[in-house]
Amino acid sequence: MFKTVLFPLNRSQETRQAVDIAIELIQKYQAELYVLSVMEPDGDRQSSQDLIQEVQSYFSAVNIPVKTKIAEGKAAFVICDFADEINADLIIMGSRGVSLAEEHPDDSVSQKVINLSPCPVLVVP
Repeated sequence: MFKTVLFPLNRSQETRQAVDIAIELIQKYQAELYVLSVMEPDGDRQSSQDLIQEVQSYFSAVNIPVKTKIAEGKAAFVICDFADEINADLIIMGSRGVSLAEEHPDDSVSQKVINLSPCPVLVVP
């Protein structure tokens, strides 16, 4: 069912919780995993690399191979473009603490990804 999973990163607690769910789904479907860190233009590339390595260690600990990418731009657009590029079957991401029911859901990257995504999106609250 899910052959290619995209896991975009941020430094929220929800991302850590999403790792656990991603591990279960990736193992169940034997899916290929891509981890993506999106930084703002002129952002700190080392910080993005450190975040990828941290999350990659969780997947490596359970023998899940990870393909990684650091990209620059507006997060929601980069995530959806990359999902399209790799033919992702699923995007798993943390909500970063912004509820989908809050007053300004347009500020939420996860809400934008849901609206723009070429595939299903699993948002972990």
